[in-house]
Amino acid sequence: MSATAGQADGIKSLVDRLGVEPGMVVMEMGYDDDVDEDLRDALIDRCGELVDEDTDEVVDVALLWWRDGDGDLVDILVDALSPLADDGVVWLLTPKSGRDGHVEPSEITESAPTAGLQQTSSISAGADWAAVKLVAPRSAKKQR
Repeated sequence: MSATAGQADGIKSLVDRLGVEPGMVVMEMGYDDDVDEDLRDALIDRCGELVDEDTDEVVDVALLWWRDGDGDLVDILVDALSPLADDGVVWLLTPKSGRDGHVEPSEITESAPTAGLQQTSSISAGADWAAVKLVAPRSAKKQR
């Protein structure tokens, strides 16, 4: 198997781990020239075009590229919740340790509950990015 084929399988596996299925609406926030284009392409291949934060659609997944210095994390997480389906998830992607814009895990741990989210898991999302899965607590979902 070539390195490229192995990479493609790795990206496909990552899209699987993000839980993105065909037909899902995925909203992307925080896009910039440093994002992982291979991951974006694989997501688009799986679900179609990504919508931006100005969408009027209910979204299944909010994909948030976030770097240190991008502003207030709580505010952006609250913004990500607005169009999110009751069973939707937020994937917060941050640069890995040692990369420009790295976000300390403690900032995520402190910001998520303030925004009404809880962290459920984290995965490596490519060479430069880490991903943290955030969901609304079950009790909050019932109140929506």
